[in-house]
Amino acid sequence: MALISNGSNFLKVLVNGNSFVKALETSEALGVYAPLEGGHEGRFERRLRVKGYTTLNITARGLGDLESFLTGVHGVRPSHLGKKNIRTYFIPPIINYQLENLPPKSKGLVLWIIEGMVFSSQEVEYLVALAKKTPKLKIVVEMGGDREFSWKPLGDVLAAA
Repeated sequence: MALISNGSNFLKVLVNGNSFVKALETSEALGVYAPLEGGHEGRFERRLRVKGYTTLNITARGLGDLESFLTGVHGVRPSHLGKKNIRTYFIPPIINYQLENLPPKSKGLVLWIIEGMVFSSQEVEYLVALAKKTPKLKIVVEMGGDREFSWKPLGDVLAAA
């Protein structure tokens, strides 16, 4: 009976989840606005996983050069404490590595980026182009807060800014 009393919210997420997945499949990159209290993103990520996608969550803060971080081998130098040798560790490209290791029945990879409001317009353009040129990659960028969970194509978010 608890499901029936809260049935409107359950049906709303179920219906919105399907339209969210369809919008992501058609536009390949979405800008989303989520309530600041959180929790809604997980429901939509679950809908994506049910539909056969693998999700990868990262934050926009501290990414640096998007192209080298997402699709190229890049060097990282952790901070050192005192008089130690400063070493550079090379990390494989995150997206290419994840796409190569997708499960056989997976539809593709959804890169979910939080705190996307820190991206410049050039970085958002790059993400739109990356999603268009990589067939099994879909990108969701959280662009800010709103009263309800809403989305629009990332190119439209860029045009509005």
